Amino acid sequence: MKKMNPTLEIITPTFGSSFSFSRYVENANCKSDLWHYHPEIELVFVNGGSGKRQIGSHISYYSDGDLVLIGSNLPHCGFTNEETGNKNETVIQMRPDFLGNDFLEIPELKNIQHLLHKAKGGIAFGSETKKIIACKIEEMENQSTFDRLLSMISILNTLETNNEYTILNADGFSLELQVQDNDRINVVFNYVKDHFQEPIQLDTVSSMVSMTTPSFCRYFKKITNKTFTTFVNDYRLVHASKLLSENTKSITEICYESGFNNFSHFNKTFKAFTGKSASQYRQELKSFME
Repeated sequence: MKKMNPTLEIITPTFGSSFSFSRYVENANCKSDLWHYHPEIELVFVNGGSGKRQIGSHISYYSDGDLVLIGSNLPHCGFTNEETGNKNETVIQMRPDFLGNDFLEIPELKNIQHLLHKAKGGIAFGSETKKIIACKIEEMENQSTFDRLLSMISILNTLETNNEYTILNADGFSLELQVQDNDRINVVFNYVKDHFQEPIQLDTVSSMVSMTTPSFCRYFKKITNKTFTTFVNDYRLVHASKLLSENTKSITEICYESGFNNFSHFNKTFKAFTGKSASQYRQELKSFME
């Protein structure tokens, strides 16, 4: 049985800068199987491609690239791997006080202060915002450290003043918890990630974290604002969305490959999750890609 605790990632600012700026070609930053966290706030721009995002207790599928802002110490997996098909990936990481302890308090930066507060739950931005920010991020690569800092402030302000975003853990998921809680929840997340295609028994997961099943169910709901069953189903449905988008397998095959053992139940839950039937979802995505 595979057991993984979250990895604390140590981040060093780019030389001569107050934050870290990294550009990766295609899938060179392959961390999709690494569940990790760090005190730095992280802005990730995936240029093209499609894949899975898991941030806190939120799981979803992105297509045509991604732009997300992840709050301090909010655990997440990487966003790219050998199957994503992205052109490149830019990761910008900054301490919450990278502008100084009091700098965010000035009136001109209130927008940024609000944005960083919302980022505690993780934020995904829409397609139009992605286009605007993509241009700004592309320009940063060859800028001086001073101009790059000005661009970073401008980007954060732009992100706060647009309305095209989704807070991924809107009900307040946060791992500002005791170390024991952090370890427990991450053992569970990693077990689901590795075994979602198989039947998952509640008592098996409960015993992994040394809890009774009723206690574990209450604990998981309190921490994530989701029942454990909902969390597992969400993971399976996102995987099904990915398969529907990326290959030509039949919907029945995708149902079972995603961990569902009942086709009727899969159809019902997929429609409740996406607002569309699996066949409609695939057809609409095909039309969009064409």
